[in-house]
Amino acid sequence: MRAIVIHGAQDLRIEPQKAVADPGPGEVLVDVAMGGICGSDLHYYNHGGFGAVRLREPMVLGHEVSGRIAALGSDASDLSIGQLVAVSPSRPCRACQFCLRGQPNHCENMRFYGSAMPFPHIQGAFRQQLLAQASQCVPADGLSPEVAAMAEPLAVCLHALRQAGDLVGKTVLVTGCGPIGALTILAARRAGAERIIATDLSAFTLDVASQCGADVALNLAKDSDALTPFTAGKGQVDVHFECSGAPAALATGISALRPQGTLIQLGMGGDMTVPMQAITAKELTVRGSFRFHSEFATAVAMLQTGLIDVSPLITHQFDLDHAIEAFEMAKDRTQAMKVHIAFSETHRKPVV
Repeated sequence: MRAIVIHGAQDLRIEPQKAVADPGPGEVLVDVAMGGICGSDLHYYNHGGFGAVRLREPMVLGHEVSGRIAALGSDASDLSIGQLVAVSPSRPCRACQFCLRGQPNHCENMRFYGSAMPFPHIQGAFRQQLLAQASQCVPADGLSPEVAAMAEPLAVCLHALRQAGDLVGKTVLVTGCGPIGALTILAARRAGAERIIATDLSAFTLDVASQCGADVALNLAKDSDALTPFTAGKGQVDVHFECSGAPAALATGISALRPQGTLIQLGMGGDMTVPMQAITAKELTVRGSFRFHSEFATAVAMLQTGLIDVSPLITHQFDLDHAIEAFEMAKDRTQAMKVHIAFSETHRKPVV
């Protein structure tokens, strides 16, 4: 079995791993089919971490995966051999104070695939075979492996929408139109947002944002004042989803929020200076949004019913042997949105 292992910034290797054990009670063995490169994977690849989170030992990357059931342990009879599943990377302990309060995404003992937050690090899912809990595996019948692998980032956005509350009839601003920003646009439109404004520094990502339903797409690299009209009258925006992690995006978004508007911070690029005076004077609500849990199954269901169409976001696919090229492509926001890596021969396609 081979896996994609990060050793440090710009030091990505495809390495053999120990054979996976047979699944025990409540476990399944998954032949990983497809894995999507996430922004956090890119942070590890580009910088060796993000913010205070740094690599301290080699770590298998990846947490956006789908695959087919290869073997079943006892108490896993709801799944079947060969069935395509989306695998949730969220593995809370279900016993700590936050799990017991119904906040499993804040689990004190969370084992989230591909995370250097704890030490020893939690090894990731970018491997050819994965031993998972049956409860992590959501049947993805009717989906392709690449669409099923989009359930994880969609779940991130659904959790953010929960943080924001009712969006019906609201004006929404999304800053940062990478995969999370684009999925937030799709989800916000489905949730009833009346007008969606998108900002980014890339014409390519803004074009994808428009395909996903953004009514206004503003390229702030070409015109840094493009959002100014939406700051008139103390602000025109009801809800701001900040998906870039960039201090400038946070500041401009807050200037566009109307009094008693809501900021939802998704982007994680490190600590930022917050314009607290404007937050105070406008009586803004500021809420973080971190990971997800129950939203994962909802994301799969929305993909299966066609309520969310992620096809505009899936731009490139590479095989495992070309994983480094895949990461290099994923860095390029002039031509790439979601880049997938195929881990099995069955689903392997030529390099795009």
